[in-house]
Formats: sequence, C-alpha cells, structure tokens
Amino acid sequence: MHGEYKVRGGKLVVVDLELSGQGDLATFRDVVVSGDFFLEPDDAFEDLNAALEGLPAHLSVEGIARAIEAKFEARALAGGDEVRMIGFNAEAVAIAVRRAVGAAQSWADLDVEVIGMRTMDPAMHVALDEVLAAEMAAGRRGPTLRFWDWDDALVVIGSYQSVRNEVDTEAAAEYGVGVTRRITGGGAMFMEPGNCVTYSLMVPAGLVEGLSHERAYAFLDEWVMGALEQIGVKARYVPLNDITTDQGKIGGAAQRRFADGTLLHHVTMSYDIDADKMLQVLRIGREKLSDKGIKSAKKRVDPMRSQTGMVREAIIESFREYFLSNYRSHEGDYRPEELEAARALVKSKFATEKWTHRVP
Repeated sequence: MHGEYKVRGGKLVVVDLELSGQGDLATFRDVVVSGDFFLEPDDAFEDLNAALEGLPAHLSVEGIARAIEAKFEARALAGGDEVRMIGFNAEAVAIAVRRAVGAAQSWADLDVEVIGMRTMDPAMHVALDEVLAAEMAAGRRGPTLRFWDWDDALVVIGSYQSVRNEVDTEAAAEYGVGVTRRITGGGAMFMEPGNCVTYSLMVPAGLVEGLSHERAYAFLDEWVMGALEQIGVKARYVPLNDITTDQGKIGGAAQRRFADGTLLHHVTMSYDIDADKMLQVLRIGREKLSDKGIKSAKKRVDPMRSQTGMVREAIIESFREYFLSNYRSHEGDYRPEELEAARALVKSKFATEKWTHRVP
C-alpha cells in the first residue's frame, strides 16, 4: 500500500506499508517512510518507522501523529537527542499513512469537471451549490469546479448570519439589491455584475481527511494561490479563511461538509467593488473592523483589477486554464436537469422569506 502527502510550503512524505490481520484487528507492518524531507538526528529515522509498526490500522490521523510524537518523546527521556522534523511533521506522516490504506484521497485520485462562467441570476448559483452537491452524493456527478457569473445585484449572507444585523434592507431596496442566504457559513457577499471573482469546488471529504478545518481551507485553495501568482498577485492565506496580499484582503472562503461525505468549498474575491454602495447596503460594524486591525471598511476592498490590470473575464479564464493544466481534470457543463432543479429550488427555498429570514 502506498500513500503520499505534500506539505504545503514543505516537503513530500511517502509511506509504503502492508496490513497484518483483517477488520478492526488489522495492524500496520513493514512500514517504510520516505521523502525529500530532513530529519535530525539521522538515527531518528529508525524511530519514525518503528513508531508506525504494529499500530491499529483504524487509527485516525490524530492517533497516528500522537504515536509518532510519543516515540520521539520516549527517545528524549531515554537520553537521546531531540528530534527535529524539517519540512514535515507527524501529522504529514499520518496523512500519508491514511492515504496508503485508502482512508484518504489525493488530487491524483480525482478527475475534476471544470465548468466555465455561465451568466445567471446569482440566486441560481446559490441553489446550484445545493443541487450539484446532491448530484455528487447520488453518484450522478463527480468532483466539480465551477465559476460563477451573474446578471443582477444580490447580497448573499452566510447560513448563520442575521439579516437585520448584516443588511440595511432600506438601502438595499433603494439600490435594487436583493438578499438571499446560502448553505455555507461565513460572511456576506456583496455581488453586483462584474464586481467579484467567485467559484465553487465540490470534492469528496476524503480529500481533506485528517486536516484541521483551518488546514482544509488552505489546502483546497492551494491551486488558486498558484493561479494568482501566475497573474502577478502575491497572495497568502490568513487563517481561518482569508486570502490576502500586502495591499490588503482580496477574498474569503466558506465550506460545508455534508453527512454523505461531500464537501462544498467556495471563494469570493473582490475585483472592482463599489465600496460606497457596499458600505450603505452592508452593516460592517466596528467589531469586525477592529478584528481586521483597520480603521476604514473601504480598506478591506482591494480590487484585483488594480493589482493585475486584467479584465475580470481574463482572470477567470486564466484560473480555469491553470486548474485544467495542473490537476487531473476535464471541461464540462451543467446538465439541463440540474439547471431545472436549481430553478425550482430558487422558487421553493432561496427566494423565500422563510429561508432568507431564517435568522431574522
């Protein structure tokens, strides 16, 4: 059995092993850890392999990592040199182990369908997140990356946000900006035609097996960090879910993990937002501003247009091509029945007062 895990910003960890026994009694045997990492002192390598030998095969990432750490701690207590894992850690080894036994997946295990921009009512895109997740759970659709485009103005609030606390409904009505609630948590999205870059990614939750929620966000957006760098934007991830640059925040992510094992991850990045209008429609309070360490909400809007000089459509096309070139993937499209199901869901759920004002 063979598993690999590349540490973000670090080294590759590879694990080859066999199983002894079956079911809940199965244990690891003949474990060999390898990779381009650094480990000091050199003889700690034997301890690393020995820490995994004989462990129950059902152990979680956390359990496997604790076993490795305990082995190194015992070594230190016995008078041995302190172990330094450089470019990797115990968690990385544990994830590679879980992938080896088929309990976790990697990008190489997936064939992602990439759907380019399709201009629709923004509420349709919110509904499509739910529809396509259900289609994937039912086995009628595989992993999917899709880019949004919309023809109307809408505030999309997080699943658990309060409408009255987040939106000035009078200002929204004055500007013709609607409001709906999405199925993921996180903050409000101020969406006017052409002002943001937004995408949704649906994958099996096994892709982030063993990763903390914080690490899962960063892991699923590693590809877009590469895509941003390709167009000249030096971005970094700020936990839990912000994408930022030296010039300020450019976007944020949200996730939902379904009980059936499907994970929905989506990101919105500002391109050219009307900050004055946004500040009239959204209630961005002092507490939220102070949390970001800034004095003016306008500073939170750092349009990608000013950093790239590119039109929005060219940025999205560059993202699409980057993913298709660097990940196992293929081009695709929505199926008629999926679009029909989304239209029905907009009417029955996402356009209703009951759903939108679930939290008044």
